[in-house]
Amino acid sequence: MNLDRVIAVRNTKTIYRDGDKCIKVFNDVHSKSMVLNEALNNSRVEETGLYVPKVHDVTTIDGKWAIVSDYIQGKTLAQIMAEEPENAEKWISFFVEQQLFVHSKNCPMLSKLKDKMNYKILQADLPATTRYDLHTRLEGMPKHSKLCHGDFNTSNVIISDDGTPFIIDWAHATQGNASADAARTFLCFWLDGDIGGADIYLDIFCDKSGTDKRYVQSWMPIVAASQSVKGNEKEREFLLSWVNVVDYE
Repeated sequence: MNLDRVIAVRNTKTIYRDGDKCIKVFNDVHSKSMVLNEALNNSRVEETGLYVPKVHDVTTIDGKWAIVSDYIQGKTLAQIMAEEPENAEKWISFFVEQQLFVHSKNCPMLSKLKDKMNYKILQADLPATTRYDLHTRLEGMPKHSKLCHGDFNTSNVIISDDGTPFIIDWAHATQGNASADAARTFLCFWLDGDIGGADIYLDIFCDKSGTDKRYVQSWMPIVAASQSVKGNEKEREFLLSWVNVVDYE
């Protein structure tokens, strides 16, 4: 494999292109089980019929775990929106349509979203009483089994050269409540500093899905707490600030 062409660098991985293949090489933070789980998640999502890069191999390169998958030639939705700020609402609407298409699928072999969130809340840097309250709130939420991406943001949607929207990075995929997935996406906009985009996204998601905005908002403290165990200190501080947000206009 040729690792000369770097196409992206993240905190825990470096992504290379080798012809029509994408090679994602993880650093030591990612355990063997985490890498195998990501490849398995992606493979299971492939079976739903969604447009996703197909996994071809899981291997080691210089002692580091790597996933080899299709390379998708095109632009991310984040790149397109940066080039066309005047069309932000149009592209966010398109973005929501892709997310709702994901939510229309079932993938029964995936982990359950509630189980994953309960585990992460246990790890959150919060008082025991707050964690207990979050666990209680989570258990009281309706149980669904929709396919949830878990990190659905505009960088994870690639519009190929022929116009096909591909969705990448299924490491956090679960089956569960679509409104929890939407709450995560809303917080992703905030973490990127696009507060206006977050509000537009939430309005469009609720309108297109027929969901009460307050219901999605009720997930935000739970989702923020579960996400706070990852990321840098600034992100954790921001996410934890959402944990006690209960009342919404």
